[in-house]
Amino acid sequence: MPLDPQAQALLALIAAPGMPPLHAQSVADARAAVLAFAQLGGDPESVSQIEDRQLPGPDGTIPVRIYTPAGSGPFPVLVFFHGGGWVLCNIDTHDPVCRSLANAAGCIVVSVDYRLAPEARFPAAADDCYAATQWVMGSAHLINGDAKRVAVGGDSAGGNLAAVVALMARDRGAAAPIFQLLVYPVTDHLPDTPSSRENRDGYFLTGDDMVWFWSHYLSNESDAANPYACPLRAENLAGLPAALVITAEFDPLRDEGEMYAVRLRDAGVKTGSVRYDGMIHGFFSMAGFLEQGRNALALAAAELRSVFAGG
Repeated sequence: MPLDPQAQALLALIAAPGMPPLHAQSVADARAAVLAFAQLGGDPESVSQIEDRQLPGPDGTIPVRIYTPAGSGPFPVLVFFHGGGWVLCNIDTHDPVCRSLANAAGCIVVSVDYRLAPEARFPAAADDCYAATQWVMGSAHLINGDAKRVAVGGDSAGGNLAAVVALMARDRGAAAPIFQLLVYPVTDHLPDTPSSRENRDGYFLTGDDMVWFWSHYLSNESDAANPYACPLRAENLAGLPAALVITAEFDPLRDEGEMYAVRLRDAGVKTGSVRYDGMIHGFFSMAGFLEQGRNALALAAAELRSVFAGG
């Protein structure tokens, strides 16, 4: 399909200020620039209760923001990891997404402000996200949550971290989430796929951006072989929680996300995969501007509701 007209208009809007490409900026400048994109999530919805909290982590405390919907609970819980290439974004940039998911899915959302690269390289982010998830699994009652109904999810690098947390829990015989929501996840280190070539430039996330992100996240090339950095390289995906993989047509990450969905299904994991034609990377968190972003949020929330209800 052609590029969605709303996505085309958004790309033109982003290009108008003449900002240098992401990969040509310093980390500090890129972090400042990305804050402007938070407004694309639309007006933040009202949520019954929001609490900022510190959880114990492997190297100090981990800040989280806890969104609780209206109702009496105990509620199911989504542990959410924001995108941004392990380098950018935070719990504030993804605040609108988490508010929407809490309300629409009727669940608590625990948004994790994991350590960022290059200050904290792999596996710091993964270790933080795993620790936060294990805290929720063991202490859900402290936030009016139900430890038997915990899912993990995230977008882009956050989708990578959600997949990795599920792998870690399985491999370590730890308490495991019952579902993984993977929104255009990073699953491999700079794969040579049709989507990485076709969508290398001009669609928000570029191939050079991905090189920039990986260069900040990994300490050395050998890290790329580690399935906790690149879950697509895991030898065995059996025994993982059910998943929904959401991808975008005009996204360099499209194929690696869909390849991961295929591998999950081949391993016997119940997995849904939905591609949004005409869409670009990032559309899930741009629901204030893109109708398809709102549609994808609604789909994710409906899937979470079904999973939490035992469907």
